[in-house]
Amino acid sequence: MPTSSASTTDSARSATGGVQSLERAFDLLERMADAGGEVGLSELSASSGLPLPTIHRLMRTLVACGYVRQQPNRRYALGPRLIRLGESASRLLGTWARPHLARLVEETGETANMALLDGDEIVYVAQVPSKHSMRMFTEVGRRVLPHSTGVGKALLASFPADEVRALLGRTGMPAATDKTITTPDGFIAALEDVRRQGYAIDDNEQEIGVRCLAVPVPDSPTAAAISISGPAGRVTEAATDRIVPLLQQVAAELSEALLTSNGSNGNPAA
Repeated sequence: MPTSSASTTDSARSATGGVQSLERAFDLLERMADAGGEVGLSELSASSGLPLPTIHRLMRTLVACGYVRQQPNRRYALGPRLIRLGESASRLLGTWARPHLARLVEETGETANMALLDGDEIVYVAQVPSKHSMRMFTEVGRRVLPHSTGVGKALLASFPADEVRALLGRTGMPAATDKTITTPDGFIAALEDVRRQGYAIDDNEQEIGVRCLAVPVPDSPTAAAISISGPAGRVTEAATDRIVPLLQQVAAELSEALLTSNGSNGNPAA
């Protein structure tokens, strides 16, 4: 009996030795996320290069599994079952980061955090607290707006200015302290400083008396940043010169560990 074209196309092994239909399905989910979470079939076909019948078949399967849903306007949106996967993945990402954050605490004496950009908000996914009696507590799971945080600046510095302005337009820029940047122009200028310096500062902008230094995690599978935070009396300009190179080194090591984990059956290099 001859092999059908569907089986030779969708069930064939890919160049990487995997199942081609799975690779295509995940690629479509990534493209949907990049497009803001909702797309039409023709848009997916144009961006992926796949024929419409193939995309329709894959999307029908994803809809049946709950990972995609079809809207009343016939466009497709990311589905609710992805939320559970994302939450579990965020927790695991935090677990992988903890040894690296512990090194930061050991060498700087200050609280170390890891945060992700989730939609328009910053969410903290891991923390190792300082051993000092006077220390900063940022609860894991806490959500904040990006404009008043060091990690927010570190994460948004790589975004185009128009995307940043659109985000700020959606969230607003409420003042957490009298040092908070509350204008889009001021925040765009701060991001230019981040790109020039290679790190971000929250100088009493989220909480009076607290300074935070942050850097992005390069090539992270999702936009991530790490930071240290502590009293302004300890996180001084002199301390900044010492801490920033360490932050950048740890971010690079964490990036390598995350990339290694992609091909190591879930056992990341720590």
